[in-house]
Amino acid sequence: MGRGDQSVVAIVTQAADRQLLPPLGSMFEDRKRVFVDLFRWDLHVNSERFEIDTFDDDWAVYLLESDDASRHLGSLRLLRADRPHILGNLFSHLCEESVPTAPNTREITRLCLSPRLSADQRLHIRNRLISAMVDYALARGIRTFTGVVSARFLSQILAMGWQCSPLGQPRSVGGSTIAAFRIDLDERTPRQLQSTGIYVAGTISENRQNPLSQGTMR
Repeated sequence: MGRGDQSVVAIVTQAADRQLLPPLGSMFEDRKRVFVDLFRWDLHVNSERFEIDTFDDDWAVYLLESDDASRHLGSLRLLRADRPHILGNLFSHLCEESVPTAPNTREITRLCLSPRLSADQRLHIRNRLISAMVDYALARGIRTFTGVVSARFLSQILAMGWQCSPLGQPRSVGGSTIAAFRIDLDERTPRQLQSTGIYVAGTISENRQNPLSQGTMR
């Protein structure tokens, strides 16, 4: 798997370091392999290689782990809930009440684990991404996550140990049963996730200068 436990999850923002351009490209390629080729989602594909949507803009934040060869291992995307995002713009009907849109709320999207990894490796990387996401949020005053997932995966998210609740009943959309959720964060969240074997401390490396703004990926 490359660097394994010695690697870090990079936080790629609108000021992300240009050296992250190769793993970012590898991430978009894996998003196409996973969400379009494997899951058969009806998504736009850029140049027959990359899955990039309208939410991959300068406001998106990526948590990304790669190996020594700059190949993507796993990633997720965080979107501001007070700006256009997937739950608010496309799936608001999944919420029994209003969509959470406070400035300290982020939507978790495009959790992607490399199909080249074994099942054990994917679980390892997933847990590291979740840990980095929680640390990133708590350091910045982010107190709520939202997301849209399959009903099957929702049961796993609810069982992770944190304060998580559905935003409404699962619904059938395009032949799949999906649901929306919210996670409320506080200083207890790392310990709650640690109690279920998920949380790992010290996973983050921050980088600043967005490779997307260079036009290379589009």
